[in-house]
Amino acid sequence: MIINVSNLTKSFGDRLLFEKANLSVEKGDIIGLIGANGTGKTTLFHLITGAEEPDDGAVIRSPFTSLGYLEQHVCADSDRTTYEETLLVFSHLFEMEAELEQLREALSGEHAGDAALIARQEEVLAAYEAGDGLTYRNLTRAVLTGLGFTDEEQSLPVRSLSGGQKSKIGLAKLLLQKPDLMLLDEPTNHLDIASVDWLENFIQSSSITTIVISHDRYFLNKVCNRIAEISLRKLYVTDGNYDRHMALKAERDLSLQRNYDNTMAEVHRIEGIIEQQKRWNRERNIRTAESKQKQIDRLTKDLEKPEYERYDFSFFFDPDSVSGEEVLDVDDLSMEFPGKVLYKDVSLNIRRGERVFLIGENGIGKTTLVKQILKRVRGVRFGVGVTVGYFDQHQMNLSMTKTVLDEVHDMYPRMTETEVRSALAIFGFRGDKVFETIETLSGGERAKVALCRLMLRHCNFLILDEPTNHLDLYSMAALEDALSGYEGTLLIISHDRYFINALADKVVELRPDGAETFVGNFDDYRTEKERRGTTDGTSPGKAEKQMGAGGLSYREQKRLRSERTKKKTALRKAESRIAELEEQIDAVSGQLNDESIASDFEKMTELTGQMAVLNTELEATMAEWESLAEEVANFED
Repeated sequence: MIINVSNLTKSFGDRLLFEKANLSVEKGDIIGLIGANGTGKTTLFHLITGAEEPDDGAVIRSPFTSLGYLEQHVCADSDRTTYEETLLVFSHLFEMEAELEQLREALSGEHAGDAALIARQEEVLAAYEAGDGLTYRNLTRAVLTGLGFTDEEQSLPVRSLSGGQKSKIGLAKLLLQKPDLMLLDEPTNHLDIASVDWLENFIQSSSITTIVISHDRYFLNKVCNRIAEISLRKLYVTDGNYDRHMALKAERDLSLQRNYDNTMAEVHRIEGIIEQQKRWNRERNIRTAESKQKQIDRLTKDLEKPEYERYDFSFFFDPDSVSGEEVLDVDDLSMEFPGKVLYKDVSLNIRRGERVFLIGENGIGKTTLVKQILKRVRGVRFGVGVTVGYFDQHQMNLSMTKTVLDEVHDMYPRMTETEVRSALAIFGFRGDKVFETIETLSGGERAKVALCRLMLRHCNFLILDEPTNHLDLYSMAALEDALSGYEGTLLIISHDRYFINALADKVVELRPDGAETFVGNFDDYRTEKERRGTTDGTSPGKAEKQMGAGGLSYREQKRLRSERTKKKTALRKAESRIAELEEQIDAVSGQLNDESIASDFEKMTELTGQMAVLNTELEATMAEWESLAEEVANFED
């Protein structure tokens, strides 16, 4: 057992977060901690770390269990580069390196042959190697690269980075520490799909026991073997992933409701008998009534009245008109800034009723593309009868100083205040909550205000930019339900793979050289991408663009020419890198054969490590060269 949470109770003032919570964490567990915003998930983490004290109960963990905690905002400004800041995780290795250098100098000088110094050198060197001393620099680079940092970004000072990038540095540090137990609070925030994939694989392969707070349902399904949910002041724990947890929760709720309904039906029947016996008012009848009352008391003593999440809500989008068949045509859009091309030659076509999701790595320009479309720049054409509703992920179109009520009422002045308040109530804004200003709301609450305004517009084409950001699991499910029943057309930017799977019939991948459309949902897109990775990488597969009767279209020929040029460039780079690696290997080999350092154990160990790293990279580069050479040859055919 790594940690045991026993009968934990925690309140803030008069507000009870949870009571008698129990959770046993075994070695190798990956536990997803879920619940609505404000239910106490982060507080539970603080109780586990000891940062807060429980009102009752205890958190028991071995004093030998190392614990790492990733908060949502962790990395402060610094003049160090991203790489240098992350490397601080290994500061203990820096000290070992300094001591080994001192020992080397001493042993090569007047203390040569000193048995005590030699023994100390061997002791420190063994600890250094056991602590990843030979590989920690390469490992740091690999983790930062996996989390989406380019070589250029790894050289930038921390103070110049965005908040999301600083959060990723905190995550990189924690992953490199490899504690016995990791506590991760929303680790997939600010990560694009490729980085989340990498994180999932890292967590699964590292075997580090992990508890993770997350709203990413795809992530929870893929990595978690158990789910713990804080709901209605209780902690419910089930084996399995998110989908299994929700299925079991539905069964539990149904069983509780049936038991309550059946028991109350029996109670009402007995109450009728008691009432009848009292009317007869004889001694025997009074004794019967008292006996029946005791029966009711036994039935209701431990009866649990079902409660339901009041934070759950349900709404719908209802277009008040039907557009033409052609909803949106985009032809050869590009966007570049001085010294940087975001994307070029982007074309796509959306028909009535289609549900299209736009994906791509962070910084590729997805939001920029959508804003070009909304501005109807040259190359953008909306169809006949199309009415557009837009959801801005940053809610920049909300007025921060207005109240919730005024924000909606000012947009729809013909609605009565009662009608506006009824609409807001659907999204959880009731009573005095409607008089709070937008600036005082949480990110999730602002998103709900924006969704309420969008619902009231009754548009037939919705363009949504990351609509699930800031929403909790229950609100995400409500949004999915609303969009599932929507009879209009959708264009949605999202990195939420579960959300994409639930709704998409097309996925458009935005890349610097254009956009490609894949038929199906996210899993279909991924399957096609993986299939291409095991074949020649050029097959269009499920891609929407197909050959015409006369052969390849001009656009397809253009794409293939561009692909061939890229492969040839990559082949030349691989050839150049192989030559560089071979030269470096020869240089290291020469040093290893130098008799003057043959007795320098520390230096020999360092060179051996360098040789292993170089040989590994050489093998990988040669394999890459062979694959590229075959692909280029196929193009020539």
